[in-house]
Amino acid sequence: MNRTLILATALAAGLVSPILSAQATPAPAPAAPAAAAPAPVVPPQAFPAKVAIIAFNQAVVATNEGQRAIAEVGKKYEPQKKKLDDLNTEVESLKKQVQALPATTSDEERAKRYKDIDVKEKQLQRDGEDASNSYNTDLQEAFGKVAQKVGATAVKYCEDNGFSLLMNVGANQQQPDPVLWFDQKTDITQAVINAYNASSGITAPPPSAPAPARRTTPAGGATTTKKPQ
Repeated sequence: MNRTLILATALAAGLVSPILSAQATPAPAPAAPAAAAPAPVVPPQAFPAKVAIIAFNQAVVATNEGQRAIAEVGKKYEPQKKKLDDLNTEVESLKKQVQALPATTSDEERAKRYKDIDVKEKQLQRDGEDASNSYNTDLQEAFGKVAQKVGATAVKYCEDNGFSLLMNVGANQQQPDPVLWFDQKTDITQAVINAYNASSGITAPPPSAPAPARRTTPAGGATTTKKPQ
C-alpha cells in the first residue's frame, strides 16, 4: 500500500511539475506579420467624354434668385447714391457760380470759393470710394451665396445627363478663356438656370419699365413720337 501511494505521489509530482513550469514560463511573443504587398498600380484609362459648357457667372446672375439678390443690394445703396448725386450737383453749381463771378470780385473771395469747391470735391471722392467698396463687397457676398447653390445644381445636371466634364466659359476678364470654341448644343447654361429656378421656387422679378418715348423732328419740322416696340 505504501509503495503504491509513493508511486502515485511520484507520478503526480512528475505530471504536475511540467505543468507548473509551463505556466511560469511566459509565452513567446507572436511573430510580426509580414509586410503587405503593395497594391498594383492601375493605369488611368481613356474613355469617351461627354463635355458640357456653362457660362457660370452669367447663369448665377440670370437666375431669379440672382436677379433678386442684385436688386436688393442696389436698393440698399439707393440712399448713398442719392447723397452722392446731390453732392455732385452742389459741386457743379459752385463751379458755375465761380465762373459767373464779376471781374471786380476780389482774389480773396475767389480763393475762398475755390477752397470750398476743393473741400467738397474731396468729400465726394472719399464718400464715393467708400460707397463703391461697400457696394462691391455686399454684391460679391450676395453673388457667392447664390453661386454655391447654382454650382451644385450644375453638377447634378451633369450627373443626371451623363456628362463627364463641365467647362466654364467667360469666368472673368483678367484670365483668358481656355475654351476657344464649342458646339452650342453642349451649352447647358440656360438648362441649369431653368433647373435652379424650378428647385428654388423663387419667381421671376417683374419686368423693368419700358424706356420713355423718344421724340424726333423730321425734315418738315413737325414733332413726332416713336412708340416703344
